[in-house]
Amino acid sequence: MNMALNAQCHCEAVKFTVELSDNFETIRRCNCSFCRMRGAVAVSAPLLGINVYEGRDKLTEYRFNTKQAAHYFCSVCGIYTFHQRRSNPKQFGVNVSCIVGVSPFDFEKVPVMDGIQHPKDGGGGVTGYLCYEALNHK
Repeated sequence: MNMALNAQCHCEAVKFTVELSDNFETIRRCNCSFCRMRGAVAVSAPLLGINVYEGRDKLTEYRFNTKQAAHYFCSVCGIYTFHQRRSNPKQFGVNVSCIVGVSPFDFEKVPVMDGIQHPKDGGGGVTGYLCYEALNHK
């Protein structure tokens, strides 16, 4: 079992713990239009690997295109914290910059995933149930 890491947005209104799926071995960027513009480096966590213990009410959700990925941001400072992946809806992608003591510049090589030609483009959306359940577990 992975150790829970502390994480937060920039203004510290949203604080959460995260247990990564495979340490930092899943680190990556995506080249889809949204990820390219936000520039975040993400790692994987299972849905129940995130526990938002402060500021859950400050999280806002954004979905685009196929509406499958649910991206969560702090409504105060605007920082992307994590998202439920469309490539694997049973996982969150977590912004490594939100993990306390970690910087995306700590990693020499970060693979880029081809989100422009994502295999799930054109599909329908998923309900927010999995995200809601994961964000509200104790």
